Amino acid sequence: MQISEIKELTTEEIRERIEAEQASYQQKRIDHYVSPSENPAAFKEQRRTIARLKTVLAERETNN
Repeated sequence: MQISEIKELTTEEIRERIEAEQASYQQKRIDHYVSPSENPAAFKEQRRTIARLKTVLAERETNN
């Protein structure tokens, strides 16, 4: 997910998306411990997406 896509979301949608992404990330990590993931680079991309979401949310909270 790109920053431009994230900025189009409302603040509430961003908060919901952060929660969903974090839950998904945790589940993938647990599944990876049980049986190795076919694409371990997906973990890195998901962490970056979560960071992008949190960055945009922080910018909005700072500006308001």
